[in-house]
Amino acid sequence: MSKDALAAIRTQVMWNRLIAVVEEQAQSLLRTAFGTITREAGDLSAGVYDPHGNMIAQAMTGTPGHVNTMATAVAHFFRHFPQAAMKPGDVFITNDPWLGTGHLFDYVMMTPVFLKKKLVAFFASTCHVIDVGGVGMSAKANSSFEEGTLIPHSRIRKEGVLNEELLAVILANSRNPVEVRGDLLSLISANDTGARRLMEMMEEFKLASIEPLAKHILTQSEKGAREAIRALPEGEWSYEMPLDGYERPITIKSRLTIRKGKITIDFSGSSPASIHGINSPRTYTHAYSVFGLKAVIAPHVPNNIGSLSCFDLVTEPHTCVDPIRPSPVTARHVIGQMLADCVFGCLAQALPGKVQAESAGSIWILGLNSAHGRVPPEQTANAKMFGVINIGLGGIGGRPGKDGLATTAFPSGIGTIPVEVTETQCPLWFRRKHYLANSGGAGEWRGGLSQVIEIANREDAPFTISAATFDRIHNPAQGRDGGKPGAKGVARLGSGKAIPDKGIHVIPPGDSLVVELPGGGGFGDPSKRARDLLAADIAAGLVTETAARDDYGQDAS
Repeated sequence: MSKDALAAIRTQVMWNRLIAVVEEQAQSLLRTAFGTITREAGDLSAGVYDPHGNMIAQAMTGTPGHVNTMATAVAHFFRHFPQAAMKPGDVFITNDPWLGTGHLFDYVMMTPVFLKKKLVAFFASTCHVIDVGGVGMSAKANSSFEEGTLIPHSRIRKEGVLNEELLAVILANSRNPVEVRGDLLSLISANDTGARRLMEMMEEFKLASIEPLAKHILTQSEKGAREAIRALPEGEWSYEMPLDGYERPITIKSRLTIRKGKITIDFSGSSPASIHGINSPRTYTHAYSVFGLKAVIAPHVPNNIGSLSCFDLVTEPHTCVDPIRPSPVTARHVIGQMLADCVFGCLAQALPGKVQAESAGSIWILGLNSAHGRVPPEQTANAKMFGVINIGLGGIGGRPGKDGLATTAFPSGIGTIPVEVTETQCPLWFRRKHYLANSGGAGEWRGGLSQVIEIANREDAPFTISAATFDRIHNPAQGRDGGKPGAKGVARLGSGKAIPDKGIHVIPPGDSLVVELPGGGGFGDPSKRARDLLAADIAAGLVTETAARDDYGQDAS
């Protein structure tokens, strides 16, 4: 075997090893985090960067909203802390929505790595913490100042010594200080794990620098992405997506241009920013729109700054996809997590028959709290004070040749939180949680089913739900190529009264919260669905006999 062949094999082995390093970094965070949304649902990200702040590898564990925003977030630290001034043992932190991951609940932690006093790399990680003060996990705020405590780019550990004063400020502004402290220390620990493993790798391979490896990774990734883009037809396509919004409906307008090995997604003309916290900062808009493009066009190409550089984003300031400070942004999921489907609407015209139908999109974060301070004190006099999060998941759109996945978060990829975990944290209990029949849009390939969840209080006391991320109640996921829309979402009391908006709502004593998540759209003509597949759906209770006749035009018998 030639020297060149051996060198290529060695480079690929190092690349794979680097991915293993960041995956161990992510697993460290997953296993030590205090917050259930991190340790149970995997709402996190982890990555390694070259000395210039270029993301070269990411962990498989994590969400696009975290990973892709962190691709650019690390470089922002350098404006405040030049690399030359950094020391071994330093760690830096921020939760700035516009320079981080899009809202205050996500802390970005960055750690420089030194090998024999030489700066060789950076590790960064992020996760969602339970509380940052302000109005909490709610879209009610009218500015980011009301949403919680913003920590500008700061040094949280200096040469190995933790900045307890900064930690004290953060914790003094949280309703769950023990949990938040645990999550922040877990982020620091995860980066330290990555740093140790990288130094071991460099010593094993006798590397004084990872820059040659980083250059190879980024060059090959960009090359792979551009080759995938050049295989596409050139042209321009547009798509509009209506969303429920908050104080008024919202329309996302997108225009996709493919030309000369590059793709531009343009959201100009989208609705103005909302006065409530559902806006998606540009960094979050970029994360999910680019993810949507890459998921269809180049899913096989590693995700790093090299492959991401092949996609350009155009937005208009002051719109809901590019809000300007201090626009409220807590529930940026509502818009941001719909953008992959908006991009798919354009791609489906460029690649007919090859792009899945729309999905539920935004996850429904179930922000559940005791009603202290929201009802007369006598109603909560003997009630336990609590604040917990659970997650409701809808369905994915039907795909070419495959049904959509049921109760699966797309595009966020986040998992769910077991009901048993939530029930041990508070007096609430889950009366039911199961698939919702007929919720997947009819099609040759059925949309993914959603679920119904009902939650009640074991105590004779009210509790509250923040409906900040509830969407597709009025605008369901659309089908593709003749497929029908998925079911609309529903949020109501068990006694029947609808939850009217994205605010915070009180669930009275003895009553319950009922949510029916949106289903995925169907793909293809429903009348062409194979009879054996439809029969299996009916037997499993996923589709009723009535729906088989009405939606599929087939007799169940």
